[in-house]
Amino acid sequence: MKKRTFVTAILGGFLLLGILAGCGKKEQTATETLVRIGLMGEELRPAWSKAAEALAAEGITVELVNFSDYAVPNRALADGDIELNSFQHDAFLQNEIANNGYQISAFGNTVIFFLGVYSNKIKALEELKDGDTIVIMNDATNGGRALKVLESAGVFSLDPSKGNTPTVNDIVDNPKNIKIVEVDAAQTYRTLDDPQVAAAVVNSNFVVDAGGVPLEDAIYIKPIDPEADKPYINIVVGRNEDRDNETYKKVVAAFQTEAVKKVIEEEPPLTGIALPAW
Repeated sequence: MKKRTFVTAILGGFLLLGILAGCGKKEQTATETLVRIGLMGEELRPAWSKAAEALAAEGITVELVNFSDYAVPNRALADGDIELNSFQHDAFLQNEIANNGYQISAFGNTVIFFLGVYSNKIKALEELKDGDTIVIMNDATNGGRALKVLESAGVFSLDPSKGNTPTVNDIVDNPKNIKIVEVDAAQTYRTLDDPQVAAAVVNSNFVVDAGGVPLEDAIYIKPIDPEADKPYINIVVGRNEDRDNETYKKVVAAFQTEAVKKVIEEEPPLTGIALPAW
């Protein structure tokens, strides 16, 4: 409201009414709680939108904030720009904490994504030729998982002692001398147009964002192993200081419902690329 001096009782009366109306509006919105949740890409948006419907009835408004760089959502969370994020698996989170000292942790599970191999050149990994190039992600956890996907497809073998985060240097048997090129995860799908790239391991969200359908377009998708793939279960992450926040507990619980499970299992883009994991 503009500040102005009123010299008549009538105008003063209008000012008083305006102030009272303004106070009433603030009192109404004070009961509403806003929770901003950071996402990467669009694939989890339908599931979170379903959860948001239930939360709205409890006075909790969910705002889904999209990011395009894996390095940003955890920093935004730590800095207080968002309240929660939902884009990463536990292996990625632990690496982020170790490298950046973030005081954040997992508040609950969401889904586990299948990870696939894509190509514009071949129809199956058996068609790879000696010396062909495959692109993977350049961050330790996604890159390590990509290498394990290729190992599961029989492209090469890895040193088993390296666990969930092997590197290119841990390839111990490579019969076709496959060359591995590491790029930013957001660029992997685009490299398929490079004539020098035979195939690429790509996170499903980037395939969906580019208009693709992972279940139809992938030349190989690694089956989920309930035990071996536990580190790759996606999670809701919040600040450590908020672990006992009742609102955030309600947010996690609203996701872990039969209604959201149905969205994951039956509605695109999640159907066929992810499984409920709670």
